[in-house]
Amino acid sequence: MAMSTEADGLFELDEPEPAAAGGSPAEPARATAPLAVRMRPRTLDEVVGQAHLLRPGAPLRRLVEGGAAASVLLYGPPGTGKTTIARLLAGVGSRHFVALSALSSGVKELRAVIDDARRRRDRLDQQTVLFIDEVHRFSKTQQDALLGAVEDRLVLLVAATTENPSFSVVSPLLSRSLVLQLQSLTDDDVRSLLRRAVADPRGLGAAVELTSDAENALVRLASGDARRALTALEAAADGVAGTGATQIDVPAVERAVTEATVRYDRQGDQHYDVISAFIKSIRGSDPDAALHYLARMLVAGEDPRFIARRLMVHASEDVGLADPTALPAAVAAAQVVALVGLPECRLALAQVTVHLATAPKSNAVITGIDEAMADVRGGATGAVPAHLRDGHYAGAQKLGNAVGYRYPHGTPEGVLEQQYPPDALVGRDYYRPTGRGGERVLAERLPKLRRAVRGEG
Repeated sequence: MAMSTEADGLFELDEPEPAAAGGSPAEPARATAPLAVRMRPRTLDEVVGQAHLLRPGAPLRRLVEGGAAASVLLYGPPGTGKTTIARLLAGVGSRHFVALSALSSGVKELRAVIDDARRRRDRLDQQTVLFIDEVHRFSKTQQDALLGAVEDRLVLLVAATTENPSFSVVSPLLSRSLVLQLQSLTDDDVRSLLRRAVADPRGLGAAVELTSDAENALVRLASGDARRALTALEAAADGVAGTGATQIDVPAVERAVTEATVRYDRQGDQHYDVISAFIKSIRGSDPDAALHYLARMLVAGEDPRFIARRLMVHASEDVGLADPTALPAAVAAAQVVALVGLPECRLALAQVTVHLATAPKSNAVITGIDEAMADVRGGATGAVPAHLRDGHYAGAQKLGNAVGYRYPHGTPEGVLEQQYPPDALVGRDYYRPTGRGGERVLAERLPKLRRAVRGEG
């Protein structure tokens, strides 16, 4: 496979080189390369995890083994093999491989690659594989610049993203590509990867021994991310080598990695997945799970104002009047976030999280307002009853405004019979309190109020 390097220039027309067996890049990684690079799979059989894409007849296996010319969007968490798969796809036949990062490339670089791909096709009959990492960071204009080349198969696009492409990739490009979703590696996958890296000559070459407890620590640290697992292993191996030892134990891992960085993309799917799990845990009255997700967000650097806003919404949406103190508590926490900030505001966020999770639940408020808005959007409005209209301007009474209005405070009970909704909505009930928490009292009182106001006895 012909590779673009700094030595030969990105767009120099080099003759195609034969691919290594199995469709892997022809040039092995240098011994000085990071362990994660040296251990990059050279064939599909070396890929760990992603069984749903690699089983016989699965889309990815057909693409690599059959050499199909389809552009691909690889979507999944970090460290799941997106770059590896791109290189395996490029290794089929004598394709030319070009890698761009959306962080440092623009339309100019894209057009240069496309022009070079056209020359390679016309002069060498060679197809170009264009790998774009973090394609979700490309603007719409930049993504649109790819459409013609992808449509004509001038380039075989392999794009990687940690975000759901349905939201981050333009529809025309999405419709021209096969979307393959990669999953986080399982603990067994990571364990297999670590053992291979320790034994393989490309890796540590059995120069060190990894204890069982240290292996378990690295598996936990990885959180399904192969790159993180290998990076931590390499750091631990370098640490013990510096002391002349040959065994990696738990203290060696702890010295190499002081804190397990939580995998959490503030702009991507995990941002939405974790906050969704957070709210659903509160709704499900599980304060322990809710605190776990709160901790994940805080450790990962999530904006505490975002968390506070979601708690305020949740206080009305899922607790409501079952606990009338829920919303004031959430607002108070938001004020602590604004006035105090981190790290101290974590206490207020944790307090209101536990408050909401353990509070009685009711969605009667959101159900009521949503039903009312649905009726309004559906045309069920009608004129405001004349006796409720504004009567504070000259000529209002001549129009019948405010005539006949009865002042509730003029009665001993403070409630009297009077029509308040438009004619079309008389008798329509929107708010239906539950029998939980503070709404238990409202559930008993509201029917009496309705009967009095509607003159039903």
